[in-house]
Amino acid sequence: MTTTFFLVRHAAHGHLGRTLCGRMPGIHLGEEGQAQARALARRLAGEGVAAVYASPLERAQETAGPIAAAAGLTAQILPGLNEIDFGEWSGQSFEALHDDPRWAGWNNARHVTRPPGGETILEAQARVIRALEDLRRAHGEARLVLVSHADVIKLVLAFALGLAPDAMGRFEVSPASISAVVLGDWGAKVEGINERVAA
Repeated sequence: MTTTFFLVRHAAHGHLGRTLCGRMPGIHLGEEGQAQARALARRLAGEGVAAVYASPLERAQETAGPIAAAAGLTAQILPGLNEIDFGEWSGQSFEALHDDPRWAGWNNARHVTRPPGGETILEAQARVIRALEDLRRAHGEARLVLVSHADVIKLVLAFALGLAPDAMGRFEVSPASISAVVLGDWGAKVEGINERVAA
């Protein structure tokens, strides 16, 4: 018995590449992101999806909505899919963060470094893998869509490939992309990484 997870990064918003949004509220998809969400819905419509889950953040829920609607479902919020808690770094521009020596330390050794007031990537990885295992037990043989965030998806991919969490930097997970992971009693495997869906 296996469960297939389509790991979808939320679609584009206006802060991409400029701000470490983290768990900031009020970040919504722009027009480009809304078009990407509709394209994702078309791409996943034929996959026989049994359920759609999303991070609590608006950008993930707005991406999940069209996907769920196309499958005749309602997207459910799953806290385990939330973005990494970056603590006091949330909402800061990347330009400002480059002047913070703690930011450089975190990027050089994320597995042993904690964002100020936030969570380590080991804690984030354990949280999301727990969520996937809970879904596997609840749904069994099924295909599920999980809408989350780039770093969270990278941590799942690293886990499935048997890599250290710091290997997350070796993956590209673009906005509105799909990666696929299969979990079973035997373990985990990756079926796809960073499939980009044109709007």
